[in-house]
Amino acid sequence: MIRSVLTSLALAGALAALPVACAEAQTTGPVVTDFKLANGLEVVVVPDKRTPVVTHMIYYKVGSADEPPGKSGIAHFLEHLMFKGTEKNPSGRFSKMLATIGGQENAFTTTDYTGYFQRVPREYLGDVMEFEADRMTGLVLTDANVLPERDVVLEEYNMRVANSPDARMGEQVAAALYLNHPYGRPVIGWRPEIEKLNRDDALAFYKRFYGPNNAVVVIAGDVDMAQVKALAEKTYGAVPVRADLNTRQRPQEPTPVAVRQVTLDDPRVAQPSLNRSYLVPSYASAKRGEAEALDVLAQILGSGPNSRLYRRLVAEKRIATSAGAWYQGSAVDATRLGLYARPTPEVSLPDLEKAVDAVIAETIQDGVAADELERAKTRMIADAVYAQDNQSSMARWYGTALTTGSTVQDVATWPDRVRAVTAEQVRDAARAWLDKRRSATGYLVKSLPAGEEKRS
Repeated sequence: MIRSVLTSLALAGALAALPVACAEAQTTGPVVTDFKLANGLEVVVVPDKRTPVVTHMIYYKVGSADEPPGKSGIAHFLEHLMFKGTEKNPSGRFSKMLATIGGQENAFTTTDYTGYFQRVPREYLGDVMEFEADRMTGLVLTDANVLPERDVVLEEYNMRVANSPDARMGEQVAAALYLNHPYGRPVIGWRPEIEKLNRDDALAFYKRFYGPNNAVVVIAGDVDMAQVKALAEKTYGAVPVRADLNTRQRPQEPTPVAVRQVTLDDPRVAQPSLNRSYLVPSYASAKRGEAEALDVLAQILGSGPNSRLYRRLVAEKRIATSAGAWYQGSAVDATRLGLYARPTPEVSLPDLEKAVDAVIAETIQDGVAADELERAKTRMIADAVYAQDNQSSMARWYGTALTTGSTVQDVATWPDRVRAVTAEQVRDAARAWLDKRRSATGYLVKSLPAGEEKRS
């Protein structure tokens, strides 16, 4: 089983839409309901009667951005350790039960939340909820099960980051963009700090953030509200409130005033690339309509072969082999709108960057065309509707939304808010936020043998 950190740009781009890309209005999708238990746990129910299967997800409102200084990676490390068992259910019992019934399980850590999920036949939902409720506060850790797992995390770091020039580049761009906010730290952590994490660090973090009053449970599948509420009261309802649970306290990012650029050269680079991130508002931190306009702007700039960056750089000028953009709207604090491009062999990265800047300048100056705007909005809403076919995606959309400042109602009304975005709002978003002083740009280049002249 893979328990991974969500780090790739492609996945980040996909998750960016999660708190908003749910569905058409509820008249054409499932009737989603939610309620709170007395201990503060929020529960969301997403009915899907097509198959006798349920997806159960529990999200904790804590991620890598909530880690104490010097303990980067502890949120992800604890995610691994949550599988080590409790006094009632020793290590391996939960996974063995899932394997026996043909279920699936996994977990993930991001900057703002940590999630655990299972997909099981509907008759086993109560068992899954009982196991999760038990490990919410009953985790048992010893050096014997903590230290070997730290080695597993270090190997994951080697595989996902140290051996991936693209991942290393992503780390450097984020670190350059965020001068003060902990979003500048990698989710998996900095290796020298991962190496020092121990049992006491994990337990302290666990006791600080894990409890029913800091969690959201989402259940999608062949269930109904009454059934889920009864099971939730019986299992999660028995977990006492964590009165000493600490809320988020994060330093915020100052207003950017300087253009930042980083270059990473690595002999393993197969093709150079350009990556840029702008500091922009998230759905949680934006003013009314800003995040929706940024979402549409990213779609117009860089989503698919009809996007501006792809048409200009790849199809027309033929100076890039790929180009695109993404908006990571699912965040508690100021987030990123990103651009990327890979040059053809005869094109330098500075020349490619000039071409990217020209597309940005044109968008800021002239805005977007009416047909371009409508095509982008139609595609965004259609993609959201089609995605209802995936039960796990439905559960993840709501979990992500509710752990990053949105509500069930925000998810349901997102299509209407996107439909209302105007060309003027998109142009204003480009003018306000695509200022190069708000960005960090990364050049990823291949190292050359000593004595050979490098072309950037």
